[in-house]
Amino acid sequence: MRLKRISKAVAVGAALGLVLSACAPGGEGNTDASPSSESTGKFTVEPTNTGLADLGDITTKDDSISYSVGAEDFISYNGLTPESYSTYNSAVVDRMLVGFSYFGTDGKIYPNEDLGTYEVVSEDPMTVKYTINPEAKWSDGTDITVADAVLAWATQNVNLAKGDTPLFNSVSQDLGDTVPKGPEGDPMGKEFTLTYANPDPDYAIQVLMAQPAHVVAEQGGLSVEEFVEAARAGDSKKLEKAAEFWNTGWNTKPGTLPDEALVPVNGPYKLSSWEPGQSVTLVANENYYGTPAATKELVIRFAAPDTMVQALQNGDIDVIEPQATVDTLAQLEALGEETVQIHTGDSLTWEHLDFNFGDGALFADNLELRKAFAMCVPRQQIVDNLIKPLNPEAEVMNAREVFTFQDNYDDIVSTSYSGQYDEVDIEGAKEIVDAEGATGKKVRIGYSSPNPRRTEQVAMIKSSCDQAGFEIVDGGDAKFFAPGGSLERGDFEVALFAWAGSGQITSGENIYATGKPQNYGQYSNKEVDAAWNRLVTTLDTEVHLEETKNIEKLLWDDLHGIPVFAHPGLGASSADVLNVRDTATQGGIVWNAEQWVRAE
Repeated sequence: MRLKRISKAVAVGAALGLVLSACAPGGEGNTDASPSSESTGKFTVEPTNTGLADLGDITTKDDSISYSVGAEDFISYNGLTPESYSTYNSAVVDRMLVGFSYFGTDGKIYPNEDLGTYEVVSEDPMTVKYTINPEAKWSDGTDITVADAVLAWATQNVNLAKGDTPLFNSVSQDLGDTVPKGPEGDPMGKEFTLTYANPDPDYAIQVLMAQPAHVVAEQGGLSVEEFVEAARAGDSKKLEKAAEFWNTGWNTKPGTLPDEALVPVNGPYKLSSWEPGQSVTLVANENYYGTPAATKELVIRFAAPDTMVQALQNGDIDVIEPQATVDTLAQLEALGEETVQIHTGDSLTWEHLDFNFGDGALFADNLELRKAFAMCVPRQQIVDNLIKPLNPEAEVMNAREVFTFQDNYDDIVSTSYSGQYDEVDIEGAKEIVDAEGATGKKVRIGYSSPNPRRTEQVAMIKSSCDQAGFEIVDGGDAKFFAPGGSLERGDFEVALFAWAGSGQITSGENIYATGKPQNYGQYSNKEVDAAWNRLVTTLDTEVHLEETKNIEKLLWDDLHGIPVFAHPGLGASSADVLNVRDTATQGGIVWNAEQWVRAE
């Protein structure tokens, strides 16, 4: 899945700390309605809130626990490019790299005080002070300093460019304008401030400690001080070589780990080995300055979803997160409580169909054809057949920035959507298709395969929309999200995937605003751009609510795409593995893997 932006949104195929994404529930009440969850988890210490449990003094156990991510998509140590920003890549990277905050199981933001602290010291202009833990070091022994924050700022600064192209191919490109001066403080020191041009509702989850500046500077032929000076001065020419390394120098090849000197970590785990087609193994970072990992070795296995339950039963994998299907849940329940713990709950991840607005694409300049497609997509049938058996309360989703279980959902939907696509209308769709001369036109629905549930969705859409005159083509592709894959190339008429949310306010801008990195379909609407600009530059929750309503209506009127449903959550773990906890956020069940430990 594809995650939303790093300082705004993940496609589900990434997570906070370093990659974060979220749908933006607008207005007051965005945290009032927490996703429901039911877990038979077993714990060494019972959690007291939705954040990481306080396990007390930890001695890392010499043991191994395995988790399946589902696909061999460990693309890069740098998970912050549009190509690498996915839940699959983050399952590995987020165990190694941490930030100043993280998401709890319900999307609440918690500070990561192992790394440091932050506080708003002025509201006009909005200024935030950060203090890095004096003991915080990269795993190679290099101090974590302000220079690392400057690197994170530089990579998200579109003003550092070569011609019209940003130097850094970052999934988020707005921090240069949001914080024009960047992190202010001694580059080699432990304290810095950020002064915002406008208030930022999501300041607590800015990505400010993503990768090691000393590595990027060296690969760019610079000292750390020279790198910081060039970044602050806007000297793009001097940074070109460093940016080139940041963009691609950490990309991986199956079975081949990057040079250890290039990938120091600031989190509880580091890379150990990679068996191509099988697994990536992480080992506890013996130089970690924070709470140690509970278990020495964490193995990230690449098991196909349809093999996960059997692998769990056989003891080949300890924790799984298969796609939630009726059959999968039944298989897990049949294993019994002595074998498996089942973790279920609501999810802040939602399925959607997005049109391709690229030059020459079938739907790009034809709102009527987009309407015809929306009229024939059997959303209620999809929810009834594929989702309700797992979540009887499931509904068709009629918004993008709020979820059906959130308090303000009905208020937002009632003012933005009139129900015109609730029922399938084959005859109405066919009239449009005929009038537009599009009868028999192929509509390739692209998605990352194998994915049984999406294959079933495409089959249902084909059964319905072929009757309206379209020729639906299953465009499932194992490399759909890969660099150079069909999503990046625009080889689709409609893209079927999911955005993973975590409670962020401003995430959607990176998806729907003109020219933003996660606007894969190349959609553009000046009114939408202006609405997002008003929303992301204020702390006023009433403005958040009103602009969310405005944006939702504009996206429906334009038919940017079609929301379908919120994902039901389903995970399972071996009965003897403790501290596994379900989460509604994009991080997935692996979010607290550093706390997993096998019972004695």
